[in-house]
Amino acid sequence: MDGLRVERDGDVLRITLARPERRNAFDAELIASLTEAFGAVGDARVIVLSGEGQSFCAGADIEWQRSAIDLSYEENVQDALKLYRMCETIDRCPAALVARVHGYALGGGSGLVACSDIAVAAPDAVFGFSEVKLGIIPAVISPFVLPRIGAHARRYFLTGERFDAETALRIGLVEEIADDLDAAVERIVAEVLSSGPHAVREAKTLIRERPGGEETARIAARLRTSDEGQQRLRAFFERRG
Repeated sequence: MDGLRVERDGDVLRITLARPERRNAFDAELIASLTEAFGAVGDARVIVLSGEGQSFCAGADIEWQRSAIDLSYEENVQDALKLYRMCETIDRCPAALVARVHGYALGGGSGLVACSDIAVAAPDAVFGFSEVKLGIIPAVISPFVLPRIGAHARRYFLTGERFDAETALRIGLVEEIADDLDAAVERIVAEVLSSGPHAVREAKTLIRERPGGEETARIAARLRTSDEGQQRLRAFFERRG
């Protein structure tokens, strides 16, 4: 896949942005590759998304952005839809997604972080929704960023300012800051792998769909009476007994 390295390690799928010379910035080919990779995760239980080189993802590639200047309105719509579908595919992938974030995570790079389930950042990671600096806005990634950072978007979408990992942690864009990124990521991967595979996927669906009322009782009952639920519940109480 163009600009992407995909490696299967048992139950873990490792997807690495591999355009280090461009700080892993998006272009049409990388967007297509990411959409394809996340649409074909199969039975992987955990995905680790990272960037090769000095940065996680510096947003949109300058040359790709330059080419969009001459596109018509309808061509721009189709171009933006490809980025949206990539984000949607990543956001909705059934496996637990852990983002390993270092260096720059700007614009669409911060959007990628927002599409993850658990984001771990290096202390020197740099974030930002810098689109307004170019006279545009982070419209396409907003359905994924807004649920993550909420009212904080009122500042960072409007100013386009860059912010550090501590700020990203405070506003909810990342869940953890770690000096040793690899150790932190592998600890989280191990926690997910120690959980019920079906339960983890069902938990992702629960978070996304947010059912209410009686439907939650039916979901709980379905999981409790499933093979995985029965086996794990019985094993837990046998250990306690």
